[in-house]
Amino acid sequence: MSGLRYVYAVCRPFGTPLSAQLTGVAGVPPKQLTHHGLVAVVGHVPEEDFAEGPLRAHLEDLDWLSATARAHQNVIDALTVVTSPLPLRLATVFMDDSGVRTMMEQREETFLRTLDRLDGRVEWGVKVYVESPESPENPDSRPAPAPAKPVSGRDYLRQRRGRHRANEEKWEQAEEFSRRLHETLSGYAEGTRIHAPQNAALSHASGRNVLNAAYLVPRSESEAFVELVDRTKDDSPGLRVELTGPWAAYSFSGEDS
Repeated sequence: MSGLRYVYAVCRPFGTPLSAQLTGVAGVPPKQLTHHGLVAVVGHVPEEDFAEGPLRAHLEDLDWLSATARAHQNVIDALTVVTSPLPLRLATVFMDDSGVRTMMEQREETFLRTLDRLDGRVEWGVKVYVESPESPENPDSRPAPAPAKPVSGRDYLRQRRGRHRANEEKWEQAEEFSRRLHETLSGYAEGTRIHAPQNAALSHASGRNVLNAAYLVPRSESEAFVELVDRTKDDSPGLRVELTGPWAAYSFSGEDS
């Protein structure tokens, strides 16, 4: 088949076949390309979309980018069920099979070292949000009472100081809860990453994100890890704990992981 080679991930050889119905980017089923002790999971994609010029233009098209990212993730998710893949960046493209094999040859030691570290492990994500009092997801949700109208400048300043103290206490409680949760979850993980808090305007998640963490967890410990997160969800009113995963270990696939 002609076209460029789109590379999803690098893995060690795995025996369980992927679903025959699985398709990836451009609607093409992925295939395995073996080189020494490594397997690249690749798909054929058209030059008119994935050559350097068209690809650069497409990456500015949010609809195209979203559809491509979903197709990419579908393949990574399928691989995560049967092995511990090392996912490559979105839209990693080579001219042909020879180009993919050359890349694997050049990075073989790094790939093998990283795959050793990821073998038998998955990534879980945990986020903690501070809910606003009016949020429908806040169990104590109710309209905030209107503050009494200040009768003097001194009264106005006293009200402002009171609101400031209340906000400070709320953030301190949220930070302490997040710190304790992270310490507890880290006991089940072989690696952790604290990411920058999510931007609500981009994520569209309600509340303010105070913890955005990733955990590299052995598959054998994943059930206990999930149960532990579930037990914390009602520990602190006004806070929301979200669990995502299991994912391929994106946060732990770099050399510094």
